[in-house]
Amino acid sequence: MQPLTIRVARPSDNLEALCQFYCDGLGLELLYEFAGHDGFDGIMVGQRGVPYHFEFTTKVGHSVGRAPTEDNLIVFYIPDQTEWNTSVARMMASGFPPVPAFNPYWDRNGKTFEDPDGYRVVLQNAAWD
Repeated sequence: MQPLTIRVARPSDNLEALCQFYCDGLGLELLYEFAGHDGFDGIMVGQRGVPYHFEFTTKVGHSVGRAPTEDNLIVFYIPDQTEWNTSVARMMASGFPPVPAFNPYWDRNGKTFEDPDGYRVVLQNAAWD
């Protein structure tokens, strides 16, 4: 079976702030952006050549609001200590300080960051098992 390609899509009220968080902070690339597609504007961020990306959209006149809980997570596993330290430092240098995880498990080997919409990203210093 071939690996599945995944698109995680969600609406936002602030595409520019999300682009700064996911691109400047996390180091992902802006892969594509669009405007006026059936009333929606959007961006897609990820890494070229990997089978996933994130799509964020906005619709004029439609307010989305914040994440429903502090435990809505995307977890990136970064087993290499140096790479993990670099990733955490890049987030902080981009103006995104870590926040305490809702579930303390994520604080043991990781750092949690909250995006401008209140969704959280964990940089976990561990291998995917």
